[in-house]
Amino acid sequence: MRLRLDPFIVALLAAAVLASFVPATGEGLEVLKIAAMIAIGLLFFLYGARLSTAETLTGIRHWRLHVVILGTTFVVFPVLGLGAQLLEPTILTPGLAAGVLLLCLVPSTVQSCVVYTRIAGGNVAGAVVSASMSSLIGVFLTPALVALLMTSDARVDAGAVLRIVLQLFVPFVAGQLLRPLVGGVVARQDQRLRLYDRSSIVLVVFVAFSEGAEADVWSSLTVWSVLAVIMTCAALLVTATGWTVLVGRMLGFASADRITILFCGSNKSLASGLPIASVLFAGNDVALIVLPLMLYHQMQIIAGAVIAGRLARVGPAGRAA
Repeated sequence: MRLRLDPFIVALLAAAVLASFVPATGEGLEVLKIAAMIAIGLLFFLYGARLSTAETLTGIRHWRLHVVILGTTFVVFPVLGLGAQLLEPTILTPGLAAGVLLLCLVPSTVQSCVVYTRIAGGNVAGAVVSASMSSLIGVFLTPALVALLMTSDARVDAGAVLRIVLQLFVPFVAGQLLRPLVGGVVARQDQRLRLYDRSSIVLVVFVAFSEGAEADVWSSLTVWSVLAVIMTCAALLVTATGWTVLVGRMLGFASADRITILFCGSNKSLASGLPIASVLFAGNDVALIVLPLMLYHQMQIIAGAVIAGRLARVGPAGRAA
């Protein structure tokens, strides 16, 4: 099979490289920060406007599925992240180790989970509900986990949590409330709006890496430290994928539900993780902190495309075997 490189991955890498060598600075950077905040708020408004009430009611009845996925996201992953801290400082630098732990605390992504579940023939309604619940719960639970497990690295207070709620949760709720008015337009313009989704994330990456370049955080990295964090992220993805496959089979879920557990349980959200990190780790080290999440996100997109394509070719009969 010929693997086509996702343009989104290319755009993310280009934004990171460009910001590292030609960063936005001064007033320009401040303007871009405000633009990024507005862009992410609108992104979550669109998430809310896209979420069908009927689809939600259908998917929410499958509570066992959601418990397994949310348990993987907010219990199993944090345990893996704490285990990865044993790699500091011999293999991972303190900043990258903190980034790996943050990666393990953020919620699941929405868009790619649903897309890959649909391609692979999984429970799409369950994926929509689980991924959306993960994003909403993560607005509150991720800061709580950061406060519990990363107190020396982050600033978590009522003001920080309020900023996250205003930037992510409030727009999502507004999108749901206004869905009867804007849902039709959002559905008709879905392809164009998905381009906006990705562009807003690219903008946030550019801003984060511009801040890092301005503070010269990259001078602390060596080729070995970059390779080490890449291998750590790859190991996390393999472990999470293996866990979701195993737990789905052990608990006797149907084939379609196991596919949903696989994608929703092993994926992490760049759209949620970046703004949360920008608030909780305000300062010049945020680019270093989000680097593992960026790497993991790109790996999960590539791995997800391969796995979903293979499952689609095998079909239901082959998956049940």
